[in-house]
Amino acid sequence: MKIAFIGLGNMGGGMAANLVKAGHQVRAFDLNEEALARARENGCDTAGSIAEAVADAEAVVSMLPNGQIVLSAYTGEVFGAAPQGAILLDCSTIDVATAREVAEQAQHHGHEMVDAPVSGGIAAANGGTLTFMVGGSDSAFTRAEPILQAMGKAVIHAGAAGNGQAAKICNNMLLGISMLGTCEAFAMAQKLGLDPQTFYDISSVSSGQCWSMTSYCPVPGVGPQSPADNDYQGGFAAGLMLKDLRLAMEAAETADAPVPMGMRARALYEDFVGAGNGNTDFSGIIRTLK
Repeated sequence: MKIAFIGLGNMGGGMAANLVKAGHQVRAFDLNEEALARARENGCDTAGSIAEAVADAEAVVSMLPNGQIVLSAYTGEVFGAAPQGAILLDCSTIDVATAREVAEQAQHHGHEMVDAPVSGGIAAANGGTLTFMVGGSDSAFTRAEPILQAMGKAVIHAGAAGNGQAAKICNNMLLGISMLGTCEAFAMAQKLGLDPQTFYDISSVSSGQCWSMTSYCPVPGVGPQSPADNDYQGGFAAGLMLKDLRLAMEAAETADAPVPMGMRARALYEDFVGAGNGNTDFSGIIRTLK
């Protein structure tokens, strides 16, 4: 297929490269010239504007920083420039309301659209092993699925437009909460005289077991390799976790859903990021507990 790709940051660059590896013709756009140069090295054609990138595309994929930029990109340049009937896939993590607004406007302009935020991080984006949580109609999902499969290991239909974003922010709220609990448990275990590896050996096969412990342990040298083994660099930045927690709190307020643990997690990550740790892996918050 002829695919336009908008947004070539840490995630988008690898995703676009994997579409090329799958045999698609990719024309990419980003405001950053270095990102465009890397895309060309990975086999993409590049464009000087979003409108140029989407001009003859059969599909448009976007990976952008926030909902306002997504709304601006689609309403300002994609709609009216992309051929009618092109399938639109926004893989950004944004608020549910904006995702639904853009999808509604897409339909008005003759496009089917899905919101398809991802789980997996930079390594998964580069390796083509992302998980996509997809919101949109059945027909839109059917059209989008093979494109997403070229970039991921799992593509799951979450329901109507906006439900992909709902799944993403609920999942990441749970991740933030569970990571904080894991950090607290390891920090307390050490202060009680337990060796971290011994505590891991016990809890990882007991009722306290969770992904934050057994796949992404916040203690260096314990469990599978994680950012903790690289001075908390790489992985999932605390600033991005805070962004997702803020989106979750906005959605919770709109839905009148009580989320006391989510609110506390947001407050703790606001303090952590505010202290200059926005680029530190989110598991590095364990340092505040020692």
